[in-house]
Amino acid sequence: MLRLRCKTKNGSHVMQGLTHQSCVRELKRKVEELTGIPCEVQKIMVGYPPSSLDLRNGDAHLKDYPIKSGDTLIVEEEKNKPKSLAHPSVTKPPVLARRVVPADNSCLFTSVNYVVEGGVYEPARAPEMRGLIAQIVSSDPAAYSEAVLGKTNEEYCTWIRRDDTWGGAIEVSILSKFYQCEICVVDTQTVRVDRFGEDAGYLKRVLLIYDGIHYDPLEKGAQGSAAPPQTVFSTCDDIILAQALELADEARRKRQFTDVNCFALRCLVCQTGMVGQKEAREHAKETGHTNFGEV
Repeated sequence: MLRLRCKTKNGSHVMQGLTHQSCVRELKRKVEELTGIPCEVQKIMVGYPPSSLDLRNGDAHLKDYPIKSGDTLIVEEEKNKPKSLAHPSVTKPPVLARRVVPADNSCLFTSVNYVVEGGVYEPARAPEMRGLIAQIVSSDPAAYSEAVLGKTNEEYCTWIRRDDTWGGAIEVSILSKFYQCEICVVDTQTVRVDRFGEDAGYLKRVLLIYDGIHYDPLEKGAQGSAAPPQTVFSTCDDIILAQALELADEARRKRQFTDVNCFALRCLVCQTGMVGQKEAREHAKETGHTNFGEV
């Protein structure tokens, strides 16, 4: 993860959720979110003395720019550039897009909350959702046995409440039942969709995109429109599934995924290096350490 701040004449902001693999478009959206300066009139500078970055290629990755963790980006509004909203009558049709959320170990819970609540971003809800899952699991030890959970019911409930543990398929399945909606997870590495609650007869569908370690919500919104994004769809709407798979395929072509069997990790507790999800799991089992960073 990149630890960045952005500074404008009105103050400074902490920027979360970006990595060297993030693209310029994500950076600009994040800056607009924090500062209110529209993407098309942003002038972003870095270094000392500050030098302006050429960010015209929205698909370029941040690793190709002189941006490193700890940097403060200076952001100004270029007054001489016309804003795209100068012609508000022209509204582009809604498109399905990724809404980037912070990679803070709770991305699954933040993403599910975002889509089921109709595009309301409330990262503070993550602990409540962890507690909700623990309550559901502890109330039905027969259904949620050690064979299902990989640990005892009691151990799991303690584990899932911690803010340094990651959610996955078990948690998505539980949340699908609780919210009575199909949760579709589109994988950018395999370009497949896993549909949780597919056979339950639910009428509503929400979508997440997954890159091997991180979840983001998908939403449909019109650029230039003040209307809230659409995050809940009908389970009869298979066009939205096709669009989600197109997004995943585009991300795969740009290598915007993490191969969990090959990525390099470091334990942030004892600094031990390891490769892949399997080694990380074994290390966690042996030491109790669960705070890992990608190298």
